Amino acid sequence: MEKVQLHPQTLTCVAPTVLVGTMVNDKPNFMTVAWCGVVNSEPPMVSVSIRPSRYTLKGIQTQEFSVNIPSADLAKEANYCGIVSGAKVDKASVCKFNIFYGTLKNAPLIGQCPVNLACKVEQILELGTHHLIIGRVMETHITENCLTDGKPDIRKINPIIFTMASPTEYFAFGKSLGKGYIIGKELV
Repeated sequence: MEKVQLHPQTLTCVAPTVLVGTMVNDKPNFMTVAWCGVVNSEPPMVSVSIRPSRYTLKGIQTQEFSVNIPSADLAKEANYCGIVSGAKVDKASVCKFNIFYGTLKNAPLIGQCPVNLACKVEQILELGTHHLIIGRVMETHITENCLTDGKPDIRKINPIIFTMASPTEYFAFGKSLGKGYIIGKELV
């Protein structure tokens, strides 16, 4: 197959869709983020990348935030939280989110999201168009019916996947292609 060279870009094709929660002016605020990932196992850490102009970044100054993983049935709410500023509307109210808190009082969690991570800020890197926030996961919450044999089940969580390739779209989780750490053994 012939390749076409494009300008340098972050074309990873797909990204998870998460709702980053913070407290801004004593109110819970949520922002949709597609640039989120795991950065460390022990201690557990995740990263989110946010433009410095975003209202949510003000809440990160509390040194606490949450990462909420919405299921596919929350696609409209997830999109809404990415296209409307919390400086102008109470997104939690409009989306009818059931807010709860763990031990971190500046990391609001969304009850309707099957997975919630409460994080403390470890480091903020100013990279150019975005700030990379690295958070240490202090608490993990999961909806009980999203477990199979006591472990998270991706099919039950049913996360939203965002594609940055044209056209930008949201997708639901797809079919399994094989067991991790096993399917590749066929090539050994």
